[in-house]
Amino acid sequence: MSSHHIVREKQEPALLILSLDNFDAGHLGELLEWSPTVLAAAPAAEALFAAGIHIDYLLMGGDEEAPLQAGLQLIRVENEPLLTAAMNFLIDKEYPAVNSVTAQFSPELYLPYTTQITLIIFWGGQKFIAVKPGFEKWKPAGSKIYINHIPPDLVCHNLTETGNGNWVTATDGFIKLAFMQPYLFIAEDI
Repeated sequence: MSSHHIVREKQEPALLILSLDNFDAGHLGELLEWSPTVLAAAPAAEALFAAGIHIDYLLMGGDEEAPLQAGLQLIRVENEPLLTAAMNFLIDKEYPAVNSVTAQFSPELYLPYTTQITLIIFWGGQKFIAVKPGFEKWKPAGSKIYINHIPPDLVCHNLTETGNGNWVTATDGFIKLAFMQPYLFIAEDI
């Protein structure tokens, strides 16, 4: 039996690289393991090309020069942020999920897309996930999570608040989050 895996197009999350600043190459390798569709902002492209990483789509402003790479398709971005152009492209192409690597994370910029695509954002040594009310996940005791913008009606199970949005699991088992807003972002260290 072969150890190779067959991955259907769009089965794995797309990979959106807006910046590689302070992002570990080992983590990038993990994200590239299943050969996702790669979208990259022009400033990050040079480092990706130098590392021999294939980019499928390059996000570029109207006045930027396009580098040459076989199979590279350009997405010209004018009058909107790169994130907006990338998310609209992925949603239009019916990608179900995206891993986004960025040097700046503002939840309010990602929230408009949470109902249309599954989001995982890598920023500042953490992995942020947009979760729905009723979210639950098994975690070992002592695991740390961060909850961004804690809603006033948040009810947590198996989590103890340690301050400033930081929480720790009390025991091995499922953590559960209940809240009324459509989504919130939680984070784990990577």
